[in-house]
Amino acid sequence: MTRITIEVNGIMVGGNTHQNLLEQLEDAGIQPEYQCRNGMCGACRCKLNQGSVTQGDAMAFVMPGEILACQSAPQTDVSIAFDYQPAEIKKQVNEA
Repeated sequence: MTRITIEVNGIMVGGNTHQNLLEQLEDAGIQPEYQCRNGMCGACRCKLNQGSVTQGDAMAFVMPGEILACQSAPQTDVSIAFDYQPAEIKKQVNEA
């Protein structure tokens, strides 16, 4: 597994090359919009500003330069942008 950096709307988070972007952003506390998680609806559509991804099959329409976060796994450091600012959930650290 290769560690990479994901920049989403100016927020930097750590990531990997084996999980899709939607899952990685959720794990980091960022909540992009989605409805289906399988490439049908297009709600998680975003612009790929920099880097490369492997995108699985999808039924939703994407313009050149756009990807579906639910179907795209980053292969390098990536910079993506949604047309809106995704909500951020602050993760609570449990202290023993």
